[in-house]
Formats: sequence, C-alpha cells, structure tokens
Amino acid sequence: MVARYLYTLLFYLLAPLLLLRLWWRGRKAPGYRRNWTQRLGLGPVMHERVIWVHAVSVGETVAIAPLVRWLLERYPQHRVLMTSMTPTGSEQVKALFSDRVEQRFCPWDLPLALRAFLRRTRPELCIIVETELWPNLVAQCSRAGVPVMLANARLSARSARGYRKFAALTRPMLRRLSLIAAQNPADAERFIALDMPAERVVVTGSIKFDLQPDCDKVRAGQELRRQLGNERPVLIAASTHQGEDEVLLEAWRQLKANYPELVLILVPRHPERFANVAQLCRRYTDQLVCRSRGESPGLQTEIYLGDTMGELVLLYAAADIAFVGGSFSGTGGHNPLEPAALGVPVVMGPDCFNFQVITDALIEAGGLVRVDDTDGLMTQLSVWLDDADERRDAGRQGMDFVEGNRGALLRLQQAVERLLP
Repeated sequence: MVARYLYTLLFYLLAPLLLLRLWWRGRKAPGYRRNWTQRLGLGPVMHERVIWVHAVSVGETVAIAPLVRWLLERYPQHRVLMTSMTPTGSEQVKALFSDRVEQRFCPWDLPLALRAFLRRTRPELCIIVETELWPNLVAQCSRAGVPVMLANARLSARSARGYRKFAALTRPMLRRLSLIAAQNPADAERFIALDMPAERVVVTGSIKFDLQPDCDKVRAGQELRRQLGNERPVLIAASTHQGEDEVLLEAWRQLKANYPELVLILVPRHPERFANVAQLCRRYTDQLVCRSRGESPGLQTEIYLGDTMGELVLLYAAADIAFVGGSFSGTGGHNPLEPAALGVPVVMGPDCFNFQVITDALIEAGGLVRVDDTDGLMTQLSVWLDDADERRDAGRQGMDFVEGNRGALLRLQQAVERLLP
C-alpha cells in the first residue's frame, strides 16, 4: 500500500509534465492533442452495459480484434468500449470497427482520473491486452468490483526481473487480477513466480495466430501488385522505426544492381514520420508513389510509400518478401505472423524480444530468418530474390505454421465466459 501511495504521489507530481508532453508531441502528431481530457477520465456517460477492452496501440488492437468481433456477437446487449494510449491505436480501432465500438483514450494511472472514467462507463469486465498493467487501474477496478482479465498475456524474462525489482508495487497488482490468459507455459510460469495465484492463470496460446486476413484487403493487395507488375519482385519493409528506413533504402539501392526491377514498399510505423520518410525516399528515386495521395502506381514505380493507417495486410499481400521492423532499432520487433499468414517469407533483425517465442518457433518452422546485421540482411534478401522456389517454400512453411497454431481465440472466449457468463 505504501509503495502504491508513493507511486501515485509521483504520478500526480508528473501530471503537468505529461500534459506538456502531449502538447509537444502534438506539434508533429496532432492526434495527441485531440480528446486530451479523456486522459483525465472525462468523457460522455455510457448508459449501456459495457465491456472494456484496453489495447495500448496498433499491434495490440490488431491482435485482439478477433476477440472483439466475438464479443460483439456473443454479448449484443453490451457496448464494447476500446481504449488506447496512442493516436495510431485509436485510428486502428476506427479502421477495424468504425462505430461498432466506443473508442476513447485510456485515462492516466491516477486514482481521480480512473474513478471519473469508471463512473462514466461502469464496465462489467475489463480485458487488458498483453502486458499493459497499471497499479492504480487494477486497484480502482477492484475497488469498483470490476473483474480484470489479462488477455494474450506475455512476460519476458527481462520484464519479469523488472516486476520482481518492484515487488511491493507489482505483487498486490497481480493478486487483484481475476484471470491471466498467458500466451505460453513460460509466460504463465513467470507470472506464477511473481506470486500470481496459479489457479487464476491459464495458457491459451497467442491470439495473434487466429488473425484472419481480410479478404477484401488481400484482393486489393493483389490488385496493387498487378499495378506494380506481377513479374517484378517486391520487397516490403513494414513497421519501420527511425534509422531502419535508411537501412532498407540502402539495401534496396544495392540490390537494384543485380535486380533492376526490384520494388520497395516502405511502411513507417508512426504517422508523424510519414513526411520525413517521403523526403528520404526522394533522395533515392524520382519514381516514388505515396499511397496517401491516392496516386496509382505503375511499372515505372520504384518505391511505394505506405503512408496510411490500417492497411498493412493489403500491402503485405502485394509483396514477395517481408522485412518486419523494430528489429534493427532495439525496440523488440513487431508481429511477423501477419505476413506469414499470407505466405510471405519474413526476415528480421536481431531485436525480436517482443515476439521471442513466436519468432523462434517461426524460424524453426522455416518461415522466418533472423539476421545479425545489415550484411546478413543483404545476403538473405539475395538468396530469396535468386531462388523463387526457396522463397515460396519459406512462405508456405510460415503459412502452415500459423494455421497449425490457431485455437487461442476459442480458449480466450471460454476464459471470458468464466468472468462474464
């Protein structure tokens, strides 16, 4: 209790700086300034029965989408409320569900903000995606009698060490959770080792395997590929972070010497970087097409910039090879299952700790290659560009791996029904 009191006091002291940071980030990403009062728990009162799903940003929103669709069908008398921490997460919710769900920013982890939020929404269940745990959020839900479920939960060894270091704060938080649905046994064991009651931990697998690519977007991706040229090889660099764009553009430039028809689809992770990445691309070619402008690509297009939100499946469906970003930037990598589910072979850099179990298993299945540096990246891309049969085999192995690991959605549904019959 003392630890959470000190944590809360520090959070209140930092609140003015957090508001200033929102304003500052809003210079380049105006979404941070919109609906900022929601960060303080304010917003319209909801009169329906509510199921609250919290997904911090884009990746978590995409991952939990199959469960949200089931919630909409299974509990039609409820209104699903989805909260995000980032504008990109908010836009992803709107792209996936439009007005079928209520979308807001999650309040900061301040007791007053959370009480205001809970008074206005009165959820009957809170589902938190992956590891977005906040001590006051869990405590205030417990105080209001709202069961909290951690869905698709993962806990790396590094994160577990951090939890253990602040056990006075994290142990009471974990013990207030109603249920943890862990991605794999190793995650479950780490939660239990941190004093989470074992009877409230189940292993469901990762719901990311249950993601079904949208057929309309796949068809649109195939049409994009036809416009670029079905006979031309296409490399996509997806969810790239600052510093990775230069790496992939330079790799593309060098590969063009041997594969002059090679097309690069470049998809930055954060929309506030779109304009800067477009300028960067123009240093490499005049044949740049930006998707946000509605321009149609052609056989002369060399770089296609995916500067829109919610269309990654479409862009993956147009590619032969996928580089998944965040893996050369120290941020832990992003989800390789999205291209694998479409039969696209994947290459990633060394930083994959966000998806360690999944990447290791996908490597073993033959659908992903992890490289240590840019030389390794060039070598692997050359191998797949030289040998179309080997490239297609890797893609099929990745797709078979995804298909063989589906089933987490059903187990998550059963977990939800334990808490909300």
